[in-house]
Amino acid sequence: MKEDFLTDKLAQRESAQLFRTLHTNDHLIDFASNDYLGFARSEALQQSIRQKTEAFQTCKAGSTGSRLISGNTQLAEDLERVIARYHQAAAGLLFNSGYDANVGLFACIASKGDTLITDELVHASIIDGARLSYATRFRFRHNDLHDLEKKLSHATGTIFIGVESVYSMNGDMAPLADMAVLAQRYKAHLIVDEAHATGIIGKDGSGLVSACGLEQQVLARVHTFGKALGVHGAVVLGSAQLRDYLINFARSFIYTTALPQHALLAIESAYQLLPHSQEQRLRLQQHIMYFRQQATSLPFDVLDSQSPVQGIVVPGNARAKAIAQRLEDRGFYVKAILSPTVPTGKERLRICLHAFNTTEEIAGLLQCLHDCQYNNQIQISNKFQC
Repeated sequence: MKEDFLTDKLAQRESAQLFRTLHTNDHLIDFASNDYLGFARSEALQQSIRQKTEAFQTCKAGSTGSRLISGNTQLAEDLERVIARYHQAAAGLLFNSGYDANVGLFACIASKGDTLITDELVHASIIDGARLSYATRFRFRHNDLHDLEKKLSHATGTIFIGVESVYSMNGDMAPLADMAVLAQRYKAHLIVDEAHATGIIGKDGSGLVSACGLEQQVLARVHTFGKALGVHGAVVLGSAQLRDYLINFARSFIYTTALPQHALLAIESAYQLLPHSQEQRLRLQQHIMYFRQQATSLPFDVLDSQSPVQGIVVPGNARAKAIAQRLEDRGFYVKAILSPTVPTGKERLRICLHAFNTTEEIAGLLQCLHDCQYNNQIQISNKFQC
């Protein structure tokens, strides 16, 4: 069978500087991964996982089925309760990934006649989940409370607002406290994806919702484990009623093989390590402060961010890819984020800082960026908002 249609589509992507390929970059200095605290490379975490797996005599290689058939275990249910307590939630339900959690939650939470309103920069998993629902969908300008209220005033049925606490491409934070006020005013339900806040923000890394004291004002929170926690999977937190609802209606939970027990033990180990990682969180904050202080002289626009995600705007897909390649040639792994993932003209280098990076590595990265001559005005702000 001829596959000319595949060749044509790939050629179009390549001509638009959007062609994706897989690479291994283990030999480079990591400024790209979401392993903010270094958990994925933590010997203490790996040792804990090994010990738990060896001690758990009934541990199987696989879960054998979905949780509604043969894949449920007491370990999974106990872990859900532990995680819910950690984040001061009533209940939680585990999903195989953050993508699965968001798709399952947003696809089933709203029905025909209801309204889903999402920030224009939410993750693709939220967009895909919202598309699968039968609800009316609106997008509001990024972190723009006035535009959000405008959309709320036109909403019908049960209303849901979907945002990220820390945005994966910008690194900035949602004004959650003000959003919660708006949600209450319009009788809307707030849903917060805490993927890039988990482990980093709040007491012991409990997230921005907890840091703002909004646990009771948020319908659902999604915490993922593949970023700062260094393992895999995700949880949706909320009421016991929400948990029952997702078990009955979230297709990405119902129709998938459950996480195996060794993955659950890895998540348990990461949560046990998290409260004892104050040193890593402090070092990470010091790196963020140092980077932002030094970045004021960069010949690029630097996005406002107090998180480990720092965006350096380099307009044009070709230019962004060229500078990322130059950094790689100098030993630094930094990803170029291209349009349409980000708006045209806002293509960027997405720099992720980690507790395991050294000041010398950050200084070397900044020097390499200085060497890439590109004149533009730098706009940096240090405001913090819940």
